[in-house]
Amino acid sequence: MFVLVNPFGTMEVTSMLFRPAVIGFFAILANHAALVGAASSPAFLDEAHASSVSMPLPPEYVIGPDGAVTLRICYNWSCARRQTMTFTPDDMAILRKHIALCPGTSLHDRLQHVRIGIWQMEVLAQKYQPLLANDLAINDREAGVGGRMDCIDNASNTTTYLYILRDIQELDDWLVASPKVRSLFDLTAVHWTAVIIDTESGLPWSVDSWFRPNGHLPMVMPLSRWSDGEQPWKPPFQRINAAPHSIAALCTQPLGRLGPAALSFR
Repeated sequence: MFVLVNPFGTMEVTSMLFRPAVIGFFAILANHAALVGAASSPAFLDEAHASSVSMPLPPEYVIGPDGAVTLRICYNWSCARRQTMTFTPDDMAILRKHIALCPGTSLHDRLQHVRIGIWQMEVLAQKYQPLLANDLAINDREAGVGGRMDCIDNASNTTTYLYILRDIQELDDWLVASPKVRSLFDLTAVHWTAVIIDTESGLPWSVDSWFRPNGHLPMVMPLSRWSDGEQPWKPPFQRINAAPHSIAALCTQPLGRLGPAALSFR
C-alpha cells in the first residue's frame, strides 16, 4: 500500500497491485518504431471510448507560432480515453518560469529541470481535465475511477511532454528516446517508462510518472537500474527523487552525494 505526503510527497511501498496494462499483452511484441516520432498532424480526434492499447502511444502535439501547445493525452488505463487539449501561451510562460528556478548545469540540477517540467505539464493537463486529480500512485484502489492512469498512460503522456519540452528548448543536454518496458513476459509486473538520454554521457535515464499521482514530481533513475526493478525512492536514489516544499530546495543538492553506486549502469 502507498503513503503519500503533499504534492511533492514521499512514499513507502509494501505491495504492488496488478495492472490492467497487460490488455492485449502479446501485441507488445509488435514494431515499436512508431514511438520514435515527434509531432504529428494537427488533426486530433477525442476518443471517449478508444480501444485499450498494450504499449505507449506515439506523441501527438502541435506548437503554435504564439507558443500555445495543442496535444493529445490519454488516461483511464491503457489509453482507453484520449483527449486533445491546448496549453495557452500564458500556461507555457508559467511552466518556463518554474523550470527557470533550477538553472544549474550539474547532472543533479539537469535531472531536476526535467522533473519540474514534467510535473508542470501534468498540472496543466489536470487544469483542462480535472478528472486527472483522481489518479493515484501506482494503480492503488482506482479501478473504475475516471482519470486513473496506468504505466501505459503515464509513459505515453510523459513522452509527449518530454518532446514538447525539447521543442521549446527546455530540455538542454537530453535526447528523448522511445519508452522502454521491463518484465515483458510477467503479466503481473510488465511496466513501461519514458526515457531520456544524457548527451554528455550517452547514458539513458528512466522518467517514471507512474509511481506518483498526476501532478507530482516524477521519479528518475538510470534506465539499467530501473530495468533491474530497483525502487527510485530508496537509497541511493532518494536524493535525486526528493520532494521538498520548494523548487529552490530541490535544486541545491549535488548529485555527487549519491556516490559511485548510483551511477552504475549495469
